[in-house]
Amino acid sequence: MLERGVRNTARRRARHRTARESGSGSGYVRAPGAGGDAIRRGCLSHLQWLPVLLLVGGAFLDYSTSPHFSAEAFYTAAPMTAAALLSLRATILAGLGACAADAALLTHFGLIGDTGGRSELAAVATVSALAVVVNRLMYYSDVRLQSARRVALAVQRAILPEPPAAVGALRIAVRYQSAVKDAQIGGDLYGVQDTPYGMRCVVGDVRGKGMEAVKAVDVALGAFREAADEEATLAGIAARLERALIREAERRSGFERTEGFVTGVLAEIPPSGDELRLVNRGHPAPLLLHGGTVRTAEPPEPALPLALAEPGTGEDRVHTVPFPPGTTLLLYTDGLTEARDRVGAFYDPVACLTGRDLPGPDELLDTLLHDVDRHTGGRISDDMALLAVTRGAGGPGA
Repeated sequence: MLERGVRNTARRRARHRTARESGSGSGYVRAPGAGGDAIRRGCLSHLQWLPVLLLVGGAFLDYSTSPHFSAEAFYTAAPMTAAALLSLRATILAGLGACAADAALLTHFGLIGDTGGRSELAAVATVSALAVVVNRLMYYSDVRLQSARRVALAVQRAILPEPPAAVGALRIAVRYQSAVKDAQIGGDLYGVQDTPYGMRCVVGDVRGKGMEAVKAVDVALGAFREAADEEATLAGIAARLERALIREAERRSGFERTEGFVTGVLAEIPPSGDELRLVNRGHPAPLLLHGGTVRTAEPPEPALPLALAEPGTGEDRVHTVPFPPGTTLLLYTDGLTEARDRVGAFYDPVACLTGRDLPGPDELLDTLLHDVDRHTGGRISDDMALLAVTRGAGGPGA
Protein backbone atom coordinates (compact mmCIF):
# COMPACT_ATOMS: atom_id res chain seq x y z
CA MET A 1 0.00 0.00 0.00
CA LEU A 2 2.85 2.37 0.82
CA GLU A 3 4.51 1.79 -2.53
CA ARG A 4 1.22 2.35 -4.34
CA GLY A 5 0.74 5.58 -2.36
CA VAL A 6 4.23 6.71 -3.35
CA ARG A 7 3.53 6.03 -7.03
CA ASN A 8 0.19 7.84 -6.97
CA THR A 9 1.72 10.79 -5.18
CA ALA A 10 4.56 10.99 -7.70
CA ARG A 11 2.08 10.97 -10.59
CA ARG A 12 -0.13 13.58 -8.92
CA ARG A 13 2.77 15.91 -8.17
CA ALA A 14 4.07 15.50 -11.72
CA ARG A 15 0.65 16.52 -13.08
CA HIS A 16 0.50 19.54 -10.74
CA ARG A 17 4.02 20.56 -11.67
CA THR A 18 3.25 20.33 -15.38
CA ALA A 19 0.07 22.33 -14.93
CA ARG A 20 1.91 25.05 -13.00
CA GLU A 21 4.67 25.29 -15.58
CA SER A 22 2.26 25.45 -18.51
CA GLY A 23 -0.25 27.72 -16.81
CA SER A 24 2.06 30.18 -15.11
CA GLY A 25 4.95 30.24 -17.56
CA SER A 26 5.07 33.53 -19.39
CA GLY A 27 6.91 32.19 -22.41
CA TYR A 28 9.34 35.08 -22.36
CA VAL A 29 10.82 34.88 -18.87
CA ARG A 30 13.19 31.98 -18.84
CA ALA A 31 15.82 31.07 -16.32
CA PRO A 32 19.08 29.49 -17.38
CA GLY A 33 20.07 25.97 -16.54
CA ALA A 34 16.99 24.12 -17.76
CA GLY A 35 19.09 20.96 -17.85
CA GLY A 36 19.97 21.48 -14.18
CA ASP A 37 16.28 21.83 -13.32
CA ALA A 38 15.56 18.52 -15.03
CA ILE A 39 18.35 16.87 -13.04
CA ARG A 40 16.97 18.28 -9.78
CA ARG A 41 13.48 17.03 -10.63
CA GLY A 42 14.93 13.58 -11.37
CA CYS A 43 16.71 13.55 -8.01
CA LEU A 44 13.49 14.53 -6.24
CA SER A 45 11.57 11.71 -7.90
CA HIS A 46 14.18 9.26 -6.64
CA LEU A 47 14.09 10.74 -3.14
CA GLN A 48 10.36 9.97 -2.96
CA TRP A 49 11.33 6.33 -2.45
CA LEU A 50 13.46 7.15 0.59
CA PRO A 51 10.70 6.44 3.19
CA VAL A 52 10.24 2.95 1.73
CA LEU A 53 13.98 2.30 1.82
CA LEU A 54 14.17 3.49 5.42
CA LEU A 55 11.35 1.16 6.46
CA VAL A 56 12.68 -1.86 4.59
CA GLY A 57 16.27 -1.21 5.66
CA GLY A 58 15.29 -0.65 9.29
CA ALA A 59 13.18 -3.79 9.45
CA PHE A 60 15.95 -5.89 7.86
CA LEU A 61 18.58 -4.46 10.19
CA ASP A 62 16.34 -4.95 13.22
CA TYR A 63 15.57 -8.56 12.26
CA SER A 64 19.16 -9.58 11.45
CA THR A 65 20.86 -8.11 14.52
CA SER A 66 20.81 -8.72 18.25
CA PRO A 67 17.55 -8.15 20.19
CA HIS A 68 19.37 -5.46 22.13
CA PHE A 69 19.80 -3.42 18.92
CA SER A 70 16.87 -1.20 17.91
CA ALA A 71 16.17 0.35 14.49
CA GLU A 72 13.94 2.99 16.07
CA ALA A 73 15.87 5.75 14.26
CA PHE A 74 14.90 4.24 10.88
CA TYR A 75 11.24 3.86 11.89
CA THR A 76 10.99 7.50 13.00
CA ALA A 77 12.92 8.85 10.01
CA ALA A 78 10.58 7.20 7.49
CA PRO A 79 7.38 9.19 8.28
CA MET A 80 9.32 12.43 8.75
CA THR A 81 10.92 11.99 5.34
CA ALA A 82 7.52 11.23 3.83
CA ALA A 83 6.14 14.41 5.42
CA ALA A 84 8.73 16.49 3.57
CA LEU A 85 8.54 14.71 0.22
CA LEU A 86 5.12 13.11 -0.19
CA SER A 87 1.40 13.66 0.25
CA LEU A 88 -0.69 13.40 3.41
CA ARG A 89 -1.87 9.91 2.48
CA ALA A 90 1.67 8.67 1.89
CA THR A 91 2.81 10.23 5.19
CA ILE A 92 0.05 8.43 7.08
CA LEU A 93 0.93 5.16 5.34
CA ALA A 94 4.60 5.65 6.21
CA GLY A 95 3.68 6.24 9.88
CA LEU A 96 1.45 3.18 10.01
CA GLY A 97 4.13 1.13 8.29
CA ALA A 98 6.76 2.27 10.80
CA CYS A 99 4.53 1.41 13.77
CA ALA A 100 3.63 -1.97 12.25
CA ALA A 101 7.25 -2.88 11.50
CA ASP A 102 8.43 -1.87 14.97
CA ALA A 103 5.58 -3.76 16.66
CA ALA A 104 6.24 -6.85 14.55
CA LEU A 105 9.95 -6.92 15.40
CA LEU A 106 9.31 -6.26 19.08
CA THR A 107 6.84 -9.17 19.11
CA HIS A 108 9.33 -11.39 17.26
CA PHE A 109 11.95 -10.81 19.95
CA GLY A 110 9.42 -11.01 22.79
CA LEU A 111 9.97 -7.40 23.84
CA ILE A 112 6.50 -6.02 23.11
CA GLY A 113 5.46 -6.33 26.76
CA ASP A 114 8.62 -4.79 28.23
CA THR A 115 8.75 -1.21 29.36
CA GLY A 116 11.53 -0.48 26.86
CA GLY A 117 9.54 -2.02 24.01
CA ARG A 118 6.41 -0.08 24.85
CA SER A 119 8.41 3.15 25.13
CA GLU A 120 10.02 2.53 21.75
CA LEU A 121 6.67 1.87 20.03
CA ALA A 122 5.16 4.95 21.69
CA ALA A 123 8.06 7.07 20.41
CA VAL A 124 7.58 5.80 16.84
CA ALA A 125 3.82 6.46 17.02
CA THR A 126 4.39 9.97 18.40
CA VAL A 127 6.87 10.89 15.68
CA SER A 128 4.49 9.48 13.06
CA ALA A 129 1.69 11.72 14.36
CA LEU A 130 4.02 14.72 14.34
CA ALA A 131 4.98 13.88 10.75
CA VAL A 132 1.33 14.27 9.72
CA VAL A 133 1.25 17.73 11.36
CA VAL A 134 4.50 18.73 9.65
CA ASN A 135 3.14 17.56 6.29
CA ARG A 136 0.05 19.78 6.68
CA LEU A 137 2.13 22.80 7.73
CA MET A 138 4.38 22.36 4.71
CA TYR A 139 1.35 21.99 2.43
CA TYR A 140 -0.25 25.24 3.58
CA SER A 141 3.10 27.03 3.35
CA ASP A 142 3.45 25.80 -0.23
CA VAL A 143 -0.07 27.01 -1.04
CA ARG A 144 0.78 30.49 0.24
CA LEU A 145 4.03 30.52 -1.71
CA GLN A 146 2.30 29.53 -4.94
CA SER A 147 -0.28 32.26 -4.37
CA ALA A 148 2.48 34.84 -3.91
CA ARG A 149 4.17 33.65 -7.08
CA ARG A 150 0.94 33.99 -9.05
CA VAL A 151 0.52 37.54 -7.77
CA ALA A 152 4.11 38.36 -8.70
CA LEU A 153 3.58 36.89 -12.16
CA ALA A 154 0.43 38.95 -12.65
CA VAL A 155 2.35 42.11 -11.67
CA GLN A 156 5.12 41.16 -14.05
CA ARG A 157 2.76 40.64 -16.95
CA ALA A 158 1.06 43.98 -16.23
CA ILE A 159 4.32 45.96 -16.06
CA LEU A 160 6.43 43.95 -18.52
CA PRO A 161 3.96 42.57 -21.08
CA GLU A 162 5.08 40.01 -23.60
CA PRO A 163 6.18 41.73 -26.83
CA PRO A 164 5.15 40.41 -30.25
CA ALA A 165 7.30 37.61 -31.59
CA ALA A 166 7.66 39.45 -34.91
CA VAL A 167 7.05 42.89 -36.40
CA GLY A 168 7.24 42.54 -40.17
CA ALA A 169 10.60 41.01 -40.96
CA LEU A 170 11.88 41.68 -37.45
CA ARG A 171 11.95 38.78 -35.01
CA ILE A 172 11.94 39.70 -31.32
CA ALA A 173 12.81 37.85 -28.12
CA VAL A 174 13.19 38.98 -24.51
CA ARG A 175 14.33 37.36 -21.29
CA TYR A 176 14.18 38.61 -17.72
CA GLN A 177 15.94 37.11 -14.74
CA SER A 178 15.75 38.51 -11.23
CA ALA A 179 18.67 38.24 -8.85
CA VAL A 180 16.23 37.44 -6.03
CA LYS A 181 15.25 33.77 -5.96
CA ASP A 182 11.61 33.20 -6.99
CA ALA A 183 11.11 36.93 -7.71
CA GLN A 184 9.48 37.82 -11.03
CA ILE A 185 10.37 41.48 -11.41
CA GLY A 186 12.94 43.94 -10.21
CA GLY A 187 14.54 47.19 -11.35
CA ASP A 188 15.29 46.30 -14.99
CA LEU A 189 12.87 47.09 -17.79
CA TYR A 190 12.25 46.47 -21.47
CA GLY A 191 9.59 47.55 -23.92
CA VAL A 192 8.82 46.99 -27.60
CA GLN A 193 6.29 48.94 -29.65
CA ASP A 194 5.33 48.99 -33.32
CA THR A 195 4.69 52.63 -34.28
CA PRO A 196 4.12 54.72 -37.43
CA TYR A 197 7.79 55.66 -37.19
CA GLY A 198 9.00 52.08 -37.10
CA MET A 199 9.65 49.49 -34.44
CA ARG A 200 10.84 51.18 -31.25
CA CYS A 201 12.21 49.53 -28.13
CA VAL A 202 13.81 50.41 -24.83
CA VAL A 203 15.93 48.58 -22.28
CA GLY A 204 16.77 50.26 -18.99
CA ASP A 205 18.01 49.79 -15.45
CA VAL A 206 16.58 51.67 -12.45
CA ARG A 207 19.00 52.62 -9.70
CA GLY A 208 18.09 50.78 -6.53
CA LYS A 209 15.87 47.82 -5.75
CA GLY A 210 12.58 46.99 -4.10
CA MET A 211 9.16 48.55 -4.62
CA GLU A 212 10.58 52.02 -5.36
CA ALA A 213 12.48 50.55 -8.30
CA VAL A 214 9.35 48.75 -9.52
CA LYS A 215 7.42 52.04 -9.37
CA ALA A 216 10.09 53.72 -11.47
CA VAL A 217 9.92 50.86 -13.97
CA ASP A 218 6.16 51.36 -14.26
CA VAL A 219 6.53 55.11 -14.78
CA ALA A 220 9.30 54.73 -17.37
CA LEU A 221 7.44 52.12 -19.41
CA GLY A 222 4.18 54.08 -19.26
CA ALA A 223 5.93 57.18 -20.57
CA PHE A 224 7.67 55.16 -23.29
CA ARG A 225 4.48 53.53 -24.55
CA GLU A 226 2.75 56.89 -24.84
CA ALA A 227 5.69 58.78 -26.35
CA ALA A 228 6.66 56.03 -28.82
CA ASP A 229 3.43 56.59 -30.78
CA GLU A 230 3.45 60.37 -30.51
CA GLU A 231 7.04 61.58 -30.78
CA ALA A 232 8.63 61.77 -34.21
CA THR A 233 12.18 61.25 -32.95
CA LEU A 234 14.00 59.18 -30.35
CA ALA A 235 15.24 62.42 -28.80
CA GLY A 236 11.62 63.41 -28.20
CA ILE A 237 10.92 60.07 -26.50
CA ALA A 238 13.99 60.50 -24.29
CA ALA A 239 12.80 63.97 -23.27
CA ARG A 240 9.35 62.61 -22.34
CA LEU A 241 10.96 59.86 -20.28
CA GLU A 242 13.18 62.42 -18.57
CA ARG A 243 10.24 64.58 -17.53
CA ALA A 244 8.18 61.62 -16.31
CA LEU A 245 11.03 60.26 -14.17
CA ILE A 246 11.83 63.67 -12.72
CA ARG A 247 8.17 64.08 -11.69
CA GLU A 248 8.30 60.64 -10.09
CA ALA A 249 11.52 61.51 -8.22
CA GLU A 250 9.97 64.70 -6.87
CA ARG A 251 7.33 62.63 -5.09
CA ARG A 252 10.01 60.83 -3.12
CA SER A 253 12.01 62.01 -0.14
CA GLY A 254 15.55 61.82 1.10
CA PHE A 255 18.18 59.92 -0.82
CA GLU A 256 15.70 58.55 -3.38
CA ARG A 257 14.66 62.10 -4.34
CA THR A 258 18.15 63.24 -5.28
CA GLU A 259 19.82 60.01 -6.41
CA GLY A 260 17.07 58.26 -8.35
CA PHE A 261 17.94 57.75 -12.02
CA VAL A 262 17.53 55.28 -14.87
CA THR A 263 20.13 54.23 -17.43
CA GLY A 264 18.64 53.19 -20.75
CA VAL A 265 18.95 52.69 -24.49
CA LEU A 266 16.25 53.68 -26.97
CA ALA A 267 16.34 52.00 -30.37
CA GLU A 268 14.37 52.59 -33.55
CA ILE A 269 14.26 50.55 -36.76
CA PRO A 270 12.40 52.61 -39.40
CA PRO A 271 9.84 51.02 -41.74
CA SER A 272 12.29 51.16 -44.62
CA GLY A 273 16.03 51.41 -44.94
CA ASP A 274 19.01 49.54 -43.56
CA GLU A 275 19.69 51.59 -40.47
CA LEU A 276 19.29 51.46 -36.73
CA ARG A 277 18.87 54.62 -34.65
CA LEU A 278 20.01 54.69 -31.04
CA VAL A 279 19.92 57.03 -28.05
CA ASN A 280 22.08 55.90 -25.14
CA ARG A 281 21.64 57.49 -21.70
CA GLY A 282 24.46 56.10 -19.60
CA HIS A 283 23.68 52.47 -20.42
CA PRO A 284 25.91 49.59 -21.61
CA ALA A 285 26.38 49.87 -25.36
CA PRO A 286 24.24 47.58 -27.56
CA LEU A 287 25.82 44.76 -29.54
CA LEU A 288 25.29 44.06 -33.25
CA LEU A 289 25.80 40.48 -34.44
CA HIS A 290 26.14 39.44 -38.06
CA GLY A 291 27.66 36.27 -39.52
CA GLY A 292 29.58 35.34 -36.37
CA THR A 293 31.06 38.83 -35.87
CA VAL A 294 30.13 41.05 -32.93
CA ARG A 295 30.58 44.82 -32.80
CA THR A 296 29.68 47.35 -30.14
CA ALA A 297 27.42 50.28 -31.03
CA GLU A 298 29.13 52.81 -28.79
CA PRO A 299 27.47 56.24 -28.63
CA PRO A 300 29.47 59.07 -30.25
CA GLU A 301 29.60 60.90 -26.93
CA PRO A 302 28.64 59.92 -23.37
CA ALA A 303 25.34 61.10 -21.88
CA LEU A 304 23.96 61.22 -18.35
CA PRO A 305 21.29 58.73 -17.25
CA LEU A 306 17.65 59.74 -17.39
CA ALA A 307 16.48 62.05 -14.58
CA LEU A 308 20.04 63.32 -13.98
CA ALA A 309 20.49 65.74 -16.89
CA GLU A 310 20.20 69.45 -16.18
CA PRO A 311 17.12 71.20 -17.67
CA GLY A 312 17.77 72.99 -20.95
CA THR A 313 20.85 70.94 -21.92
CA GLY A 314 19.40 70.29 -25.38
CA GLU A 315 18.14 67.25 -27.24
CA ASP A 316 19.87 63.91 -27.16
CA ARG A 317 22.07 63.04 -30.08
CA VAL A 318 20.72 60.15 -32.15
CA HIS A 319 23.36 57.63 -33.20
CA THR A 320 22.70 55.89 -36.56
CA VAL A 321 24.40 52.60 -37.55
CA PRO A 322 23.85 50.19 -40.47
CA PHE A 323 21.37 47.36 -39.88
CA PRO A 324 21.41 45.06 -42.93
CA PRO A 325 19.35 41.85 -43.26
CA GLY A 326 20.62 39.03 -41.04
CA THR A 327 21.83 41.39 -38.31
CA THR A 328 20.76 40.97 -34.68
CA LEU A 329 20.54 43.81 -32.19
CA LEU A 330 21.21 42.84 -28.57
CA LEU A 331 20.18 45.21 -25.76
CA TYR A 332 20.96 44.21 -22.19
CA THR A 333 21.35 45.53 -18.66
CA ASP A 334 24.56 45.49 -16.65
CA GLY A 335 23.47 42.35 -14.83
CA LEU A 336 24.89 40.51 -17.87
CA THR A 337 28.34 42.14 -17.99
CA GLU A 338 28.73 42.31 -14.21
CA ALA A 339 28.05 38.61 -13.65
CA ARG A 340 31.13 37.16 -11.92
CA ASP A 341 32.62 33.72 -11.63
CA ARG A 342 34.13 32.23 -8.47
CA VAL A 343 37.36 34.24 -8.79
CA GLY A 344 35.58 37.53 -9.52
CA ALA A 345 36.08 37.69 -13.31
CA PHE A 346 33.31 39.53 -15.17
CA TYR A 347 31.33 37.85 -17.92
CA ASP A 348 32.19 38.95 -21.47
CA PRO A 349 29.25 38.54 -23.91
CA VAL A 350 31.40 39.55 -26.89
CA ALA A 351 33.80 36.66 -26.30
CA CYS A 352 30.86 34.28 -25.88
CA LEU A 353 29.09 35.31 -29.09
CA THR A 354 32.04 35.86 -31.42
CA GLY A 355 32.21 33.12 -34.02
CA ARG A 356 28.69 31.85 -33.34
CA ASP A 357 26.19 32.20 -36.15
CA LEU A 358 22.92 31.85 -34.26
CA PRO A 359 19.73 31.53 -36.34
CA GLY A 360 17.49 33.90 -34.37
CA PRO A 361 16.95 35.99 -31.24
CA ASP A 362 15.56 33.16 -29.10
CA GLU A 363 18.58 30.99 -29.75
CA LEU A 364 20.86 33.96 -29.02
CA LEU A 365 19.29 34.72 -25.64
CA ASP A 366 19.09 31.07 -24.61
CA THR A 367 22.79 30.69 -25.46
CA LEU A 368 23.67 33.76 -23.42
CA LEU A 369 21.70 32.67 -20.37
CA HIS A 370 23.17 29.19 -20.47
CA ASP A 371 26.68 30.63 -20.76
CA VAL A 372 26.11 33.09 -17.91
CA ASP A 373 24.78 30.26 -15.74
CA ARG A 374 27.89 28.24 -16.49
CA HIS A 375 30.16 31.24 -15.84
CA THR A 376 28.61 32.13 -12.47
CA GLY A 377 27.72 28.65 -11.30
CA GLY A 378 24.07 29.71 -11.11
CA ARG A 379 24.74 32.63 -8.73
CA ILE A 380 23.80 36.06 -10.05
CA SER A 381 23.89 39.24 -7.96
CA ASP A 382 21.91 41.63 -10.17
CA ASP A 383 18.77 41.57 -12.27
CA MET A 384 19.21 40.89 -15.96
CA ALA A 385 17.01 42.03 -18.87
CA LEU A 386 17.85 40.95 -22.42
CA LEU A 387 16.19 42.01 -25.68
CA ALA A 388 17.23 40.77 -29.12
CA VAL A 389 15.89 41.83 -32.52
CA THR A 390 16.88 40.00 -35.69
CA ARG A 391 16.20 41.48 -39.10
CA GLY A 392 15.19 38.90 -41.68
CA ALA A 393 15.18 39.21 -45.46
CA GLY A 394 13.54 42.30 -46.91
CA GLY A 395 12.76 45.57 -45.19
CA PRO A 396 11.88 45.75 -41.51
CA GLY A 397 8.25 46.43 -42.33
CA ALA A 398 7.94 43.75 -45.01
